[in-house]
Amino acid sequence: MKIGIFGGSFDPVHKEHVRLAEAAIKGMSLDKLIIVPAGIPPHKQGKRLAQSRHRLAMCQIAFAHLDKVEISDYELTKSGASYTYLTCRHFAKLYPNAKLFWLVGTDMFWDFFHWKNPEDILSHAELAVCRRNESVENIAKQQEAFLLSFAKRFEVIPYNGDAVSSTQIRTRSILNMDISHLVPQGVNDYILGHGLYQLPEILQGLSLQNDKRAEHSRRVCLMAMQNVGRLHLDEHKTLVASALHDVAKNLPPDDCRLHGFVPPENVPAPVIHQYAGAYVLEHTFSVADGDVLNAVRYHTSARPSMSTLEKLVFLCDLLEEGRSFPHIEELRAAFYQDLDTCMYLSLKHLIEYLAQTADTVYPLTLQAFEYYQEIYKEKNIKKEKKPL
Repeated sequence: MKIGIFGGSFDPVHKEHVRLAEAAIKGMSLDKLIIVPAGIPPHKQGKRLAQSRHRLAMCQIAFAHLDKVEISDYELTKSGASYTYLTCRHFAKLYPNAKLFWLVGTDMFWDFFHWKNPEDILSHAELAVCRRNESVENIAKQQEAFLLSFAKRFEVIPYNGDAVSSTQIRTRSILNMDISHLVPQGVNDYILGHGLYQLPEILQGLSLQNDKRAEHSRRVCLMAMQNVGRLHLDEHKTLVASALHDVAKNLPPDDCRLHGFVPPENVPAPVIHQYAGAYVLEHTFSVADGDVLNAVRYHTSARPSMSTLEKLVFLCDLLEEGRSFPHIEELRAAFYQDLDTCMYLSLKHLIEYLAQTADTVYPLTLQAFEYYQEIYKEKNIKKEKKPL
């Protein structure tokens, strides 16, 4: 008997989850596929998950058409963090004569080497890996690395999935954007019917912006949230800072939300809204987190020694997909390689642009440029000194 086990937060379950399940059942000739919504995923502790009952219900809806699928509440009903090795032990004991496969996409596969007790997992189940918009060559490289580390090979599920993420879907839902093309219809109806993934303060903040500015803010937020995982940032803080970075952009100076606001001296007019935005977040939306406020406060000018969240909001504001200017693709490539290098290159571009279009460059921006220029130089010196 061949049994696949497909674990995950499923927050929410989306169409790629379903397509992967269908491909695994057919391509691997599985007799059963067990869907296991995670209780408290160790790598997602501190993140807000939809309640267990909602994630379980969405899985039941999404996979209802597949006869060989069983939805398990094992991890949802046990206490403590949901470690894969414990789940594999559980199902190995439940099905002692079955051959078990743990399904995973390549987006999660690279982290497998750092999972808790990976050898224990492999003693009970084989890995079955699905490509996520990756080449066959990359899969071959992963196979080599896996063989070198564990002296075992993994099964390849005959399906190349699109790079859709639950984070992206949650973010779109929070921003009041359509998700019907990303989730099964029944799941979409469930999310809307139960009001999942709603943050009224985000929609309130977006409503203070004109339509064009609000669309820009949504794109900034989507880009920022796509990078929360790789940068190990807090999901909620990133959401608030990126979605509401321009919250004061369209407010007139006499708006009641700006009563008591005094900007720093000698701030150029295009920069004032960053300080006003931080003021509105703190005094109207009761945001107390200093990192979130600073991410908004310096998203136009930048400053030396920015936090990761500050850099992310600054760069997403500059590089979101609606932007278009010379060399933007080079900056976007740098963004996915190294944030500090991207800060230097982006500030260099910004200062060159301002030198041609503005009377002066804000001193804080010049200080930021000099700061990241030094970091860039130091990194290149280290590269040159690195032995071959």
